[in-house]
Amino acid sequence: MKINIFQVDAFTDNVFNGITSAVCTLNKWIDDALMQKIAAETNLGKTAFIVKMEPSLYEIRWFTPKIEVTLSDHTALASAHVIFNHLESNLKEVTLRSIAGDINIIKDEDLLSLRFTANMPTLYNESNPIFSLSTGIEPLKVLQSTDYILVYENEEIVKNLNPNIEVLKSLDLRGVCITAIGEDHDFVFRYLAPKLGISDDLVTGSVCSQLAPYWSQVLEKKSLKVTQFSERKGELICELEEDSVIIKGKATLFMKGEIIIEERKFARSGQGVQAKLAVAV
Repeated sequence: MKINIFQVDAFTDNVFNGITSAVCTLNKWIDDALMQKIAAETNLGKTAFIVKMEPSLYEIRWFTPKIEVTLSDHTALASAHVIFNHLESNLKEVTLRSIAGDINIIKDEDLLSLRFTANMPTLYNESNPIFSLSTGIEPLKVLQSTDYILVYENEEIVKNLNPNIEVLKSLDLRGVCITAIGEDHDFVFRYLAPKLGISDDLVTGSVCSQLAPYWSQVLEKKSLKVTQFSERKGELICELEEDSVIIKGKATLFMKGEIIIEERKFARSGQGVQAKLAVAV
């Protein structure tokens, strides 16, 4: 058995930046255990497996080195980059069918666009010393949505904060966004979700579904240029459109190759997305 594999850096146009993931292209679904073993072998945050179902429609499944997950925005972007540039160069739009639902990605020159439902955060009115204790600096305001959002005075504070990850583990929401108005960007942010094992995420496009509506209102702008400070740094564009946030980013190929496996050791067929959905229901 031979499987083509691509390693792609998403939310950047330069290798060694953004967030990296692997994309494996399949003719049909393979054994679940084999996909998990491949993900463990690549040892990246996420490895995607895609199977073409019909023109411009692919099924997709994602694995960390340990488990299968239902959604990964940066790996969806990486998968679309592979489809547009290495599988079907004539396409301008593709649908990725996942357990979490359909993800439509549009190609406009070198930008790839994903649509998320806008999620305007609300003001967190309670007094909670954990935020100043965990960061050492009192935020200007605290908002809440899927995550807590700590708003600071400037990007230097966001860039240089050294949060206490152990303290943040006790929060009841999923994670914490640390954000401020940017100098060369409309806003900057970092994302921490220690309860999920994420101390300081490299790039998290989906959290902009919470951040972009807030900063759009503050800055009175519908199109926002964004950077996420991290070890590798990510670049995004967020556009507000009615009840949606369009998140745009670039991706670049770092490496492509071929996985070679003795097929007889994995004879059982794996499940596609439709079969997984049927089991879940």
